[in-house]
Amino acid sequence: MYCKNCGNIMDPNAVVCVKCGVQKGNGANFCPNCGNSTLPNAAVCLNCGTNLGQTVPGGEQKSKLVAGLLGIFLGGLGIHNFYLGFTGKAIAQIVLSFCFGIGAIWGLVEGIMILTGSINKDANGVPLKE
Repeated sequence: MYCKNCGNIMDPNAVVCVKCGVQKGNGANFCPNCGNSTLPNAAVCLNCGTNLGQTVPGGEQKSKLVAGLLGIFLGGLGIHNFYLGFTGKAIAQIVLSFCFGIGAIWGLVEGIMILTGSINKDANGVPLKE
């Protein structure tokens, strides 16, 4: 984690940056994920794609936890893919679940992939929030 104000490496449990004293999450000069400098009005980091707290084109960030749990528990119905905006994939999971019974396994695997960060963006390319 990096300070958004000065770019200094921060302890994830820190409340303020020890270099500049600014409260965690404040500032718009550096990406909190990779530490690269950012433009003040940028919605995402151009280096790593992390949401910088601005309004993101294409909609609001979806929750990684919600998407992952939907995939694990309701994956056979494609609910997590509907939630993330992947409508075609969600319909394919429903069809495979009812015709062959394998959509649930697909959903379980995708749910785990979402929670581990292998799938980290929605259908609009917006990064999932923690």
